[in-house]
Amino acid sequence: MPEIIETTVYRLDELSDAAKDKARAWYREGGFDYEWHDAVYEDFQRIAEILGIRFKTRTVRLMGGGAGQEPCIWFRGFWSQGDGASFECHYSYRKSASAEIMAHAPQDEMLHRIADALQAIQRCNFYQLHAEASLRGHYCHEYCMGISVERDSPTWQDMTADAEDTVIEALRDLARWLYRQLEREYDWLSSDEAVDQTIAANDYTFSASGRRFG
Repeated sequence: MPEIIETTVYRLDELSDAAKDKARAWYREGGFDYEWHDAVYEDFQRIAEILGIRFKTRTVRLMGGGAGQEPCIWFRGFWSQGDGASFECHYSYRKSASAEIMAHAPQDEMLHRIADALQAIQRCNFYQLHAEASLRGHYCHEYCMGISVERDSPTWQDMTADAEDTVIEALRDLARWLYRQLEREYDWLSSDEAVDQTIAANDYTFSASGRRFG
């Protein structure tokens, strides 16, 4: 015979501190199985566009069937050696990049330095430098980016001695910048404050020990 069993369930704010920690741990264990980094990626793509970067794309399966294209941006984190971010792209000079970056992110000194470095080295090479970045190996950090730099001079003039290193380091700095933004976003989303807000918004309930009910 079926039986009806009654039990008492609790909202997060009704739990003891130890039970709250257990409830948060439950959420963190499975709460990031969505594209939580979308907002960071969206901002990064806008910044890249300003700088003159065009991402390579890859084919992905869509939820409803069929296929679509996504930019080749990669990351892995945030606790192991070899973690980091990288991307595959084509880069060329874009006018007013430094000014637009300043307007887009007025407080971000790292982005200002990247934009200014690219602007300065392009000026020295008559704005003829272009680069291509591709992923190498099985990791995702900035040193997995194989970057080639060339000068598209109609008179076959070679690039200045520091051009290659400057462009490579600027693109790798941009990958480092992306990783920091992802790490900050993850740290916020996994903080007690953010987890508590999400649990409350979804009206999750728990046993007195903090075990998820339902």
